[in-house]
Amino acid sequence: MKLNSLTAEEAHVVLHKGTEYPGTGIYNKHYETGVYICKQCDAGLYKSDDKFDSGCGWPSFDDQILGAVKRVPDADGRRVEIVCAHCGGHLGHVFEGEGFTAKNTRHCVNSISLKFLPHGAPKGAP
Repeated sequence: MKLNSLTAEEAHVVLHKGTEYPGTGIYNKHYETGVYICKQCDAGLYKSDDKFDSGCGWPSFDDQILGAVKRVPDADGRRVEIVCAHCGGHLGHVFEGEGFTAKNTRHCVNSISLKFLPHGAPKGAP
């Protein structure tokens, strides 16, 4: 499996399960049409149609590309971590029962864990 090089800040989040500060990520208020892919391995994770503004300060999605995201009990024992199913890179956490959308699910994702491919862009394009 080919993995992309990560900056120290990206590695802190993707590899060491860090969190970016709320409201600072480039995809928090981003609403172009396309697909969000894993920063580390370029696997497709989320479609822009599933993104919504939860007001939490991080990009929020109420669905994933089928089989793209794996849920793992968080080390804190209270939350559920989400990771890329392809490479295991840390994405954020998933919450259910908040009522933001009809799907009643919120994938709270660090922007730094993602890259965005605009609709019609070739795979791998930034």
